[in-house]
Amino acid sequence: MTDPDSSPPAFQPVRWLNHQPYLLLTLTSLFWAGNIVLARHVSGHVPPLTLSCVRWIGTFLILLPFAWPHLKRDWPVLRTHLPMMVLLSATGFAYNNAISYWAMQYTEALNALLIQSAGPLFVALWLLVLFGIRLTPAQLAGITISLAGVLTIILRGDFGTLAGISFNRGDLMFGSSLVSFGLYSALMPRRPVTHALSLISFTTCCGALLLLPFSIWEFSTGVRLKLDLLSMATLAYVVIFPSTLAYMFFNRGLALIGPNRAAPFFHLVPVFGSAMAILLLGEQLRLFHLVGYALVLAGVLIAARRASARA
Repeated sequence: MTDPDSSPPAFQPVRWLNHQPYLLLTLTSLFWAGNIVLARHVSGHVPPLTLSCVRWIGTFLILLPFAWPHLKRDWPVLRTHLPMMVLLSATGFAYNNAISYWAMQYTEALNALLIQSAGPLFVALWLLVLFGIRLTPAQLAGITISLAGVLTIILRGDFGTLAGISFNRGDLMFGSSLVSFGLYSALMPRRPVTHALSLISFTTCCGALLLLPFSIWEFSTGVRLKLDLLSMATLAYVVIFPSTLAYMFFNRGLALIGPNRAAPFFHLVPVFGSAMAILLLGEQLRLFHLVGYALVLAGVLIAARRASARA
């Protein structure tokens, strides 16, 4: 392996970032929080299936010039493990993404953030069912504490609000997207060993191909993408941040610390979502925000620390 100190100075920050799993997973949550806020904002304006398909086509085209040499070299390995690669593409890119965008047309942001809080539990469940991997006490404690922090923020410190929340088909759809992404996260450590660019370029291309027939069907029903400023800005954001960068960061974070230690970072998504509401929508910072942020941060640190990986 090449000594990082011998690399050109321009690549030193990239090499450093590549070995910072907590920062990578935090940035992933930040980009995904923006994706949820934006998806709710443009629901009814940008067709969800078309948005998902175009999202992965755009990501693949951005990555292809950089990934092509690695794809050619890794193709025999990818072809040998084709069923696994298609499953990763379907769960982590096609179904998960399309159904979550679609769900935002039927549910409220509060419900989506509540359901998002269950993400780490789905990862843990899949790991237990498929591979017999159990949460360590530290991981379970961390997930519980961070979940309490998320609920504190979303419910504005009043847990009695839970009794008044009703769920609809959009909530079920959003929940199924988390089940799908939990499976993707659990399977990632069993992926074939390839270059990171080979992995993400293949899965984004395959995900786009899986979504293409549904996007064509959506177009045939008269639900079509409008080429206006809002649509173009939406596509630009989702292609660059929650897709290209976030998935590369997430995959690398999983590789460095494993699914159960990485899963609690899902709880940062509603934290960043509430912070965006404060900064962009003029909401006031209140005590329950600070309490919730502290609980989430404490839970993530407890669950993600190295000692929690002992098993």
